[in-house]
Amino acid sequence: MMDKELLANRIFTHAVFPVIKVLLQDDDKFKKSFAKVKARVAFVAEARGAVLCFDNGEYSLDYENLKDADITFKFSSIKKMNDFLRGKTVLPSIKGFSKITLLVKVFSLLLALKIMMPNVRPKEENKKYLKVKMAFYMATTALSQMNKFGDPEMKEWVSKQPDRVYQIVVEGTDIAAYLRVKAGKSKAGRGKYTRRRPFVTMRFNGLDGAIAVLLRDAEFVQAVEKGYVSIEGAPEYAAQLNNFMMRIQALTT
Repeated sequence: MMDKELLANRIFTHAVFPVIKVLLQDDDKFKKSFAKVKARVAFVAEARGAVLCFDNGEYSLDYENLKDADITFKFSSIKKMNDFLRGKTVLPSIKGFSKITLLVKVFSLLLALKIMMPNVRPKEENKKYLKVKMAFYMATTALSQMNKFGDPEMKEWVSKQPDRVYQIVVEGTDIAAYLRVKAGKSKAGRGKYTRRRPFVTMRFNGLDGAIAVLLRDAEFVQAVEKGYVSIEGAPEYAAQLNNFMMRIQALTT
């Protein structure tokens, strides 16, 4: 049986951390705050983790060199690192604590990630946009990472399928993401898949429809009945994909 905390950590480092780029590109406050920041910030536990690399407005992740960082958040266990990223009270050791300005900016960025939490219901349109975009980018990436990391259920689901694309689209916005599966392999992408018609498209009724589903105002079948989301393609496969997305939510909260 796969260790749930190891899987959760993989999702945090390989699916949650990447969507920080959305904040740096689409949130004016963070775009300005990190425009001239050149630094590496590491999150490490039991020789696992990731380094957030800021380069004057550009952003990337390093999973190989975890030691060369301006600030390092070090945790005594994978679970404690996960709990910290889940928003729980955990005190890591911090190397580089003297870099106060950078530390404050990073903490502000981490707090902003909480907008993806299932209990956060933004009212402002720009906050709704950020929540939905980040949540769906994270979810599609996490689905692929579950397969790549060897989650038994996801591996079995992917291995039984031919070349198929699962698309998420939010009407009235530019938000779209997809998961492609083929012969046991998977790949997540952002934007609409245009090379051929997706096997399944989950088409959400604007930001409010997407948020209603993300916050589970209605179960998936009810969400379809209420018009929050429409399914193009095989509805049973859309429901299966939604179940995996609920697993991701449970692992990260």
